Formats: sequence, C-alpha cells, structure tokens
Amino acid sequence: MAPFIVELFNRCLSTGSVPTSFKAAHITPLLKKPGNLPVLSKLLERLVARQLLDYLKSAGLLPELQSAYRARHSTETAVVRILSDILLALDTGDLCMLTLLDLSAAFDTVDHDTLLRRLEVSYGLGGTVLSWFRSYLSGRSQYVRGGRMTSTLASVLFGVPQGSVLGPILFLLYIADLLRLIETHNLRPRGYADDTQIYGSCPPSGIPELQEQMSACVDDVALWTQSNRLQLNTAKTGRATGRRQHQIPHHPVRIGDDWIFPVNSVRNLGIYLDSDASMRVHVSKTVSNCFAALRQIRSIRRCVPRQVLVSLVVSLVLSRLDYTATLP
Repeated sequence: MAPFIVELFNRCLSTGSVPTSFKAAHITPLLKKPGNLPVLSKLLERLVARQLLDYLKSAGLLPELQSAYRARHSTETAVVRILSDILLALDTGDLCMLTLLDLSAAFDTVDHDTLLRRLEVSYGLGGTVLSWFRSYLSGRSQYVRGGRMTSTLASVLFGVPQGSVLGPILFLLYIADLLRLIETHNLRPRGYADDTQIYGSCPPSGIPELQEQMSACVDDVALWTQSNRLQLNTAKTGRATGRRQHQIPHHPVRIGDDWIFPVNSVRNLGIYLDSDASMRVHVSKTVSNCFAALRQIRSIRRCVPRQVLVSLVVSLVLSRLDYTATLP
C-alpha cells in the first residue's frame, strides 16, 4: 500500500487540500479521552509537522518560552527553570510571586480565521502551504459514539483537532503573543501548552507594587484572551509567594474579577511548589503515591509474572522518582 499512500500524500501537499474523510472524528465519552482520527490522517499530519517544525526552527520562529512539543523540552524542564529562577531570587533576599493561569477549553476555542492570519503574517506561510492549512482546519466534523450507537454528525467551527499531531503545534503558534505580552510587564512567563506561569520577584518592601504589577498583567492577559476567543478562568488561577513566611502578605490580590489569596503550595505541571521552596509537600506527595502504587502491586504479585511486576514498578514508581530527579 505504500506507493498509493505516498501518491495520496504528495497530491494532498501539492494541491493544498486535505481529504474530507480525514477530517471526521468520532468521540468516545470517556474521561480525558480525545477524539479518534483516521490513521492515515495522523500519518499525513506527522509529515507536515516535521516540515513545519524544521522551518520554524531554521527561521528562529518557535516561541522560546514555550516548552511543549519541542525537542529536548518537557514539563520537567519548564518547572526546573521556574524553580531555579525563584531560588536565585530568594537567595538574594527577595520575595517571589508565582501565578498559574488556567484557560478554559483552550484547544476547543481557537478561531480559525485568526490562526490562519497569524500563520501568514507572523510565520510567513503562504501559497499552497497556507491553502493546505486552510483546508486542514475547514470542513471538519465529529460525532459521539457509544457502543453501536452514534450521534448526528456535527460541524466543528472552532478549535484545533484534539488527538491530532498538528493541533498542539498550531495552538502554540496561536498563543505565542501571550508570552510576549507578559514580558512587557517586566514579569517572567513560562508556558507548557495551555498552562501559563507568570512569576516575578522584588525586595520585601516592594511587594505592594509587585502585586499591582501582577494584577495589571493579568488584566491585559484577560483582554488578550478575550480578543482571541479564549477564556481565562480567573477563579481557578493559583497564586503562591515564596520563603520568609513572616514577610509574606496574607491579603488577597485582584486577578481579573476575582480575589486570589496566597496559598502554601500549588501544583504546577505535576510538581508541588511550597511557599518556602523547601519541596516538603512534593516529597511527601511523591512518597505517598509511590507507597500506594507499591501496595497495589504487592496485592497482585503472586498472580502475574516477575517481568510484569518489574514493568509495573518502573512505570508506576520509578517514573515518579525520575520525574523529579533534576529539581534543584
């Protein structure tokens, strides 16, 4: 079948169009389970993604402060960078403020016209390439399937296809300006897909100014997300301040229309960061989760082969320990 698939993909790329059958997805109502797309569609996307990433890297257009879907970047490298910056600031006697932004259904609300305009103006895509992406985004449909029952086919007018190869990359390009906006407020951003972290530091006497600075920044972020058809969920936004507990103010900070109180610890990309930067909460949670996994494995140790037990220990216990091994 390889020659026929190659011919099909070459025609798709040369004519700037995607077959309609590649753009219909079925959704199985399971928790955190993305919709399923045709295998050939994902293979075509992988070819396009490779060429797109090569172009973005060679032109220096990949967002530098975004750690998702990039070679040698991960959630771990993002958290390590944030924690390293915070510890350096604390060692100089400053206090730190970290705000974690939550976007509601971010991948599902991307505006196609805005995305295509951004691909053309900001990233220099045009001609057949831009036509291909326009075809890729338009005419999509999906339906819900449960057992042998299926719902009516519905058109997808917004968002990037979840469960796809290209969707996450296009989303990163769509929100790249958000990170630059945060930098204009003299705060440090760090992103991983739709998770955005904003942090800054100052001497203890400058905390009121830093709080106002953070509030003004989030106000601009909210306006930006609204103009780009994204929804900032300020009620789920987290805020933590670091070390020197007696110097940390306990009054709330305005984040959009909500007032956010400082917390002793926040969960950021799978890592628990506590306000004194001691990592006690994360160590306690990691030990608890590892012992819980070991107890479950112990209960089945006589029922499965040794190789299966080893695989379970590696995936459920050692992976948790390895994930945090590089933290400062």
